[in-house]
Amino acid sequence: MTDDIDLSGVFPAMCTPFDEDERIDFETLRTDAQRLEAAGVDGLVPVGSTGESATLTHDEHVQVVEAVIDAVDDVPVIAGTGSNNTREALELSERAADVGADGLLLISPYYNKPEQRGLIDHFETVADAVDVPQIVYNVPSRTGRTIEPDTVVELADHENVAGYKAAEGDLGAIGEIAERTAEKDFSVLSGDDALTLPVISVGGTGTISVAANIEPERTCAMVGAALDGDYDRARALHHELGPLFRELFVETNPIPVKEAMEIRGYGPARLRLPLTRLADEYRENLEAVLAELEESSPADAEPDADVRADGAGREAGDR
Repeated sequence: MTDDIDLSGVFPAMCTPFDEDERIDFETLRTDAQRLEAAGVDGLVPVGSTGESATLTHDEHVQVVEAVIDAVDDVPVIAGTGSNNTREALELSERAADVGADGLLLISPYYNKPEQRGLIDHFETVADAVDVPQIVYNVPSRTGRTIEPDTVVELADHENVAGYKAAEGDLGAIGEIAERTAEKDFSVLSGDDALTLPVISVGGTGTISVAANIEPERTCAMVGAALDGDYDRARALHHELGPLFRELFVETNPIPVKEAMEIRGYGPARLRLPLTRLADEYRENLEAVLAELEESSPADAEPDADVRADGAGREAGDR
């Protein structure tokens, strides 16, 4: 396998910004990648669900991945390359690897609802062909099919399957996967911001996060505290972020997070149809939550703001 990447910490699931003609706004995309890197995140995940991958062409997928890679200096870039068509997932994965993606995030095939043996064959087909660390992504609320723990444990034996993004909302299943892969070179990442702390408590290594687009420093502080075993501080930060976690999912992701990005001045809240702007009835609450976070410091703020989320002192999922 190619060089491993450290799948511990905070990996924002990036938004894809659009201009008023619904073309990709690459300048804003690069600026956002640099903002998140400077905030101390441990990696970036473009063109996942939050990046509206379902409405991007294959060429646009690759262009977004390449732009994010070019924008950052040190953090790994994990490209969303999944599809319900194995050949399409393979093509996207090969192209992302060719432009320099450090890892791949592969959602399980959606709509056609393969059996577990089909899921294994799907992920292994890509893992056999593309020599880049890969994360299996389970989000049955979007795909209509869950990836069972036995399937994840079997896939974890493949040298190129490096991790699992858990967005099934079943802490029992997530804990079982963490338990049964504990002796393997394999990471379990939360794909649900509200469950990040519980997932880490049962053996998870971090999060692919929507909220980290808005509050990267605070999310990194929470995850870093949990990974260091400081659950009092992690819990306090989790509670501070709880209202944001809830507001970011009052409508389908990434509708609310794009609205939050615009409120914070990080980019326009433009989406491609069939997604539409956040309903007016939710915007006031979102603005209030963002204002409260902006006015407060993280709980028990550390004096050294440059400590990264892994606690090692490096410098600064309907999901």
